[in-house]
Amino acid sequence: MDKKLEPIVQALQENFGITSEEFRGEVHVFIKAEDIVAALTLLRDKYDFELLSALTAIDYLPQLSPRFHVIYQLTSLARNLSLQLRVPLDDGHPHIPTATGVYEVANWRERELLDMFGIVPDGHPDPRRILMPEGTEGHPLRKDFPLGYEEPQFTFNFDEIDLRKPYAKE
Repeated sequence: MDKKLEPIVQALQENFGITSEEFRGEVHVFIKAEDIVAALTLLRDKYDFELLSALTAIDYLPQLSPRFHVIYQLTSLARNLSLQLRVPLDDGHPHIPTATGVYEVANWRERELLDMFGIVPDGHPDPRRILMPEGTEGHPLRKDFPLGYEEPQFTFNFDEIDLRKPYAKE
């Protein structure tokens, strides 16, 4: 672990009881959902993590507990540091508190979490779909989302597949 990150991870352990791991030189901090806003505020104000570089999730289906990890990738430009916070969430109705009060950029990224994974940001100022049309059933980045299938069209099977395609009628 980077020597500059050690006191930061230690402060997170003392304040929030986090666990951490290092993978390929990157530090991952696991934190409870109810502590994420306070931890983000601490990291922004005291340790100069002024940039929320990424906010996304991972679906670990068939594992159900935790099924999701919400990932906050933070960057400190002043200290040249990067830190990843992970919030494990169980299956069912996953909820996280909104981080829009700490990082404004979290606004659209949390809407993407809601739209693509069904992870609800509690207290979000505008919880509408952002990528999929209103009324879309399900969440496309979940592993249990039903996929359609269309056979790839190549030169050797072009005519056969072209006959099966539904074209707009004039």
